[in-house]
This record gives sequence, C-alpha cells and structure tokens, in this order.
Amino acid sequence: MSVILSIETATTNCSVAISKAGKTIVLKEDNSKNYSHAESLHVFINAVLKEAGITSKDLDAVAISKGPGSYTGLRIGVSAAKGLCFALDKPLISVPTLEALAHQVKANDGVIVTMLDARRLEVYAAIFDSNYNRIRETEAQILDENAFTDYLTTGKVYFVGNGVEKTKDLIKHENAFFVEDKLPSASQMGMLAFDKYKNGDFEDVAYFEPYYLKDFVALKSSK
Repeated sequence: MSVILSIETATTNCSVAISKAGKTIVLKEDNSKNYSHAESLHVFINAVLKEAGITSKDLDAVAISKGPGSYTGLRIGVSAAKGLCFALDKPLISVPTLEALAHQVKANDGVIVTMLDARRLEVYAAIFDSNYNRIRETEAQILDENAFTDYLTTGKVYFVGNGVEKTKDLIKHENAFFVEDKLPSASQMGMLAFDKYKNGDFEDVAYFEPYYLKDFVALKSSK
C-alpha cells in the first residue's frame, strides 16, 4: 500500500497531507490569507507524519503541486519536496495544481473552470469536463464579460478558485455557477499522485521546476 506525502503551496493555503492508496488519511493546512509557507511547511510535514503514526522513511513518494500559482509559494514547496526526495531516496511526483482544484467541484454535467488569480483582470485557467478530463489546457486569460462564452452558451459552467471573486463581477450568465472560498489543497492530490505512482510517472528530482506559466518579474521599489 503506497504512502504518499502531498505538498500544496501554490496559493496562500499551506497544505500538507498523507494518503494511502490514494485516500487522504491526514491533512494539515492553513489559509490565513498570508503566505506563511516558509514558517509553517516543515512544521506541517512533521505534524502529519506524527498523526499518521509513521516516519519519513515510511513514505513511498513525495507529491508536489506543480503550478501555476505564486512564484515564491511554488519555489518553497518544490524545494522542500526535492530535499525530502534527495534525503530519503524517494521518487518525486508532480500534480497539476488546477487539475487537483477541479476535484473540489462535484458536477453531473457541464464543465469546470479552475482559475487562480494572476492579478489585475487576468487568471490562470484550465477547463475540465464533469469527469475531470481536461478539455482545455492552462492559459493566462484576460477576463471580460465575454470570457468563456463558448462554454456558457452550451451548458453549465462551474468556476472555482481564487480567481472567482473578480470573475463573478464580470460574467453575468444564467449558466455560470461560482464555487467560492476554494483554494488548491493537498487533500485532492493523493488520488492523482497515486495514479502516477502506479504508472511509475516520476519527475527528475535534480531538474524538475515548477510550472510558472509566466516568467517572474521583480518590481522596482517605489521608495
């Protein structure tokens, strides 16, 4: 029975879980609206291992949320995952952040649009059917009242993620449903990571990099 540690740091939610055979058995997370990953991540890792009654040596793999998302958050999560994999000689599994987020929505029909805030009127968005099959790849998309019209005119569209808040102010359509207050969580990563584990779909620990989608741009201080 595979035991996988999952780490999610793509947004303000610092989230860590232990899963067995794809089922989450322990979850520790904090979405205090501030990025506390540097202070909290390793504390949470130790906490879930203790609660699960195992040590790091009992892990079969480490899964990391690969992005897109916060540049700094992703770097912290990936660095921690790589460090564990190197130290323990365990495989590294990457889970697309927006795919895991889609599993927070239970829909019988229509499509699921997972979206993360990319500042201003832009989001990182991917689209899945009600069975969580990806039907549009992740894109950096500018929002306006006509965004996602092709999907809205043919059926229900469920929007989820921290890009929802600004989306609901722009899109007014009877087929638009907004699932609020949801962020990527390690609780949805276990099943996806387990599928990859069974297929031996591992990352190169030395060369793996997060999926930023856009290059990081450092802004000059106004002071």
